[in-house]
Amino acid sequence: MATRGARVLIVDDQTLFRAGLARLLEADERVSVVGEAVDGVEAVQLAKTLKPDVVLMDIKMPNVDGIEATRRILADNPLVKVLMLSTFDADNNVIQALKAGASGYVLKDSQAKAIVSSILAVVAGERVMASAVANRVLEMLTGVTTPKEFYDGLTAREVEILKLLATGMANKQIAYKLKISEKTVRNHVSNMYEKLDIYDRAQAVLYAVRKGLVEI
Repeated sequence: MATRGARVLIVDDQTLFRAGLARLLEADERVSVVGEAVDGVEAVQLAKTLKPDVVLMDIKMPNVDGIEATRRILADNPLVKVLMLSTFDADNNVIQALKAGASGYVLKDSQAKAIVSSILAVVAGERVMASAVANRVLEMLTGVTTPKEFYDGLTAREVEILKLLATGMANKQIAYKLKISEKTVRNHVSNMYEKLDIYDRAQAVLYAVRKGLVEI
């Protein structure tokens, strides 16, 4: 009897996301979800006992994060493949994860079939990266991208204001913190919205999260 596909361990501290991903992957006969872990500590333990082919590893987790867990898992068993899961389309975690030995990187909002393809590719010995991530990493490593290009033309001051805005600060609080007038903050926000082609704070927060400016 043929064994059922690549054996996968899912590691993520968000229960709903983890359970949902497991259900989606189980629907594909090329993959078998053998376990789920809530943080890096449990991931290391389960990787030892379950011996999966691939670990789908979240980066931002309590206790032990995904990058450190990847190091520990691969120190125990270099044959395991680790595929990082992230919300962000690029930040320095990409490079850190690859240095830790990860075989690739996929975005959490990828289609299930794309994640399955990535799992099968790393099992076959390939490295995989979401194209948005791969391009960013190459640009950052080669120095092609300047911070201004990376943030779609935003100035350093606008990026600073965007970060504060995304943490829930009102214009008045931002003005006080940066020691500038509230009118200046409003002007920066309005310029920022125009450059990013967005219309409200919710979209600004989403952009900040995608760019890794704030953690969720």
